[in-house]
Order: sequence, then structure tokens, then C-alpha cells
Amino acid sequence: MIHKININTHTRVEFQEITGAVRDIVESSGVQSGVCYVFVPHTTAAVMINEHADPDVAEDIAAQLDLIAPRHNKYRHAEGNSPAHIKASLIGDSKVIFIEDGQLVLGTWQGIFFCEFDGPRQRSLMVKIVADK
Repeated sequence: MIHKININTHTRVEFQEITGAVRDIVESSGVQSGVCYVFVPHTTAAVMINEHADPDVAEDIAAQLDLIAPRHNKYRHAEGNSPAHIKASLIGDSKVIFIEDGQLVLGTWQGIFFCEFDGPRQRSLMVKIVADK
């Protein structure tokens, strides 16, 4: 079964922590050992696992991505959102997280983030839980 998380973003570039929402899906699944797949079905958004204790980390990542793919450049894509496509490609559209003892296996400082690069928009994220056999 695929679970859908609806996300509303409010700015052009935005990182929303979704660890709690994904954790709730894992806990409600009853799976004690397995994997959690997280997938973003958008070409200008991504999913990231990184530090969630200090919001400056996400800001630093966003700033560095702006240096790699600046908003104004000589892009050929007519919609004007090439930087969003590039940033989403660099971060990636999916993550796999282990489940052990009914919990996501994340490091002490790790959180899961939905990364918006072409907002504001209404987005979604898919979560699939697979139990070990």
C-alpha cells in the first residue's frame, strides 16, 4: 500500500521537515523490521535526509545549491525553472530508510525533508512500507 503525504509549500525554495509524518506511517503499519521507501513524484522537488536540529544547515544547503544552479543564467528550458530541475536532480527523488523495532533507523541528528525548488505549490510525497519476510 502506498501512503500519500500532501504538502503545501509557501516559497520558491523551501525545506519542510516531514520526519514525523513518515514516522507516523511506519508506526501505524505495524511493521517491526523492513524498509520505508519515500518518493517525490515531481521533477522540481526532492527528498533529503540531513540534520534537523539546526535549521541553518538547510539554509546553508539551499545557499550552496543556488551557487550551483543560480536562478538567472542562460538556461534553454522555456518555463524558466531549470534551476529547480537541476537542484531536484542533485538531491534526488527518493530515499530508502531501514525500519527496526518498529522505528525508522535514523541517526541522532537526521531528519527527512521535502525539498521544494519551484514553489509555492501543492505537492505530494509517497511512502511505501515493506516488511522483511
